[in-house]
Amino acid sequence: MPSAPSRAAAASSNSNQQLALAAGLFVVAVWGANFSVQKALFDVLPPAAFLCARYLMMPACAALLLLHANGWRWLRLPRRDALQLAGLGVLAHTLHVSMVTFGIHWSTAFSSALIMACGPVFTLLILHVSGHERLTRGQVAGVALACAGVLVFLSDKLAGRQWAATGGDLMMLFSASLFSYYTVMSKPLIQRHGGVAVMAYATLAGSPLLVLLGLPAAWGASWGQMGAWHWFLLLWASLVSAFLGWLMWGWVNERRGVARTAPLQYLMPLVAGVVAWLATGERFTAAKIGGAVVTLAGVALAQYATRPSDPVREAPAQVD
Repeated sequence: MPSAPSRAAAASSNSNQQLALAAGLFVVAVWGANFSVQKALFDVLPPAAFLCARYLMMPACAALLLLHANGWRWLRLPRRDALQLAGLGVLAHTLHVSMVTFGIHWSTAFSSALIMACGPVFTLLILHVSGHERLTRGQVAGVALACAGVLVFLSDKLAGRQWAATGGDLMMLFSASLFSYYTVMSKPLIQRHGGVAVMAYATLAGSPLLVLLGLPAAWGASWGQMGAWHWFLLLWASLVSAFLGWLMWGWVNERRGVARTAPLQYLMPLVAGVVAWLATGERFTAAKIGGAVVTLAGVALAQYATRPSDPVREAPAQVD
């Protein structure tokens, strides 16, 4: 019979897992709604100007948070880890975020969310290539099904020669692979240094180029046309969805593990679709709905068709 301390430890662990799951669901809900938030902002701001404003705010918040967490002293990381975080910061922020932003601008909220939901497929492929997880036949079938679903989803745009929207969706697909790579590679760094340090270093490394490239657009933007609602959306997208969202996502991955957290991403299309329907009146064709269902079914199959004894499933914290 378990002792009282062991029962207390088990209860505490279960409580932490439930809290991590709730936090993960909150982040996914915020990210799902954020596709429509950004579409609304792009009615008054060019995407590059939005990125410039966002990445003027985020590094300052990240630096202040890191200083506060370390007694107002700057946390110095080993040179190797700092350089790795600099590279991940450019990958995750400079490349991934900019591609997502322009992808949302060229495509629709629901399309963008559906494409980003393919992230777990890329996560599994990265884990497989890095030698941490062997793919089962079911997972291979799931990857193929997800790819077929994406093609069906894009078919109406291809048939209608909507090249900008199609290009935006393909850009989102590539950016999803970058985010999955960041998720896998940042996990051991989060374990060693904590989510705040990883968030701060990555954000500071990924911001300068985005600000520099966005300055011309920001200079010519019609800031005077923005009302209180647009300023609220800008702060929400920059500080809640981006800053707080990335920080919480790192914490959730640390608590739950990459392999168990990744499936939450394919709840985003549901949130994004409902919000887009309510807020923007977006309509969904049969090809879109059918392609979305096939894609998410493939992602789910790829994620769950795994071996019971898979070490990544049993101890995902060992991914390194």
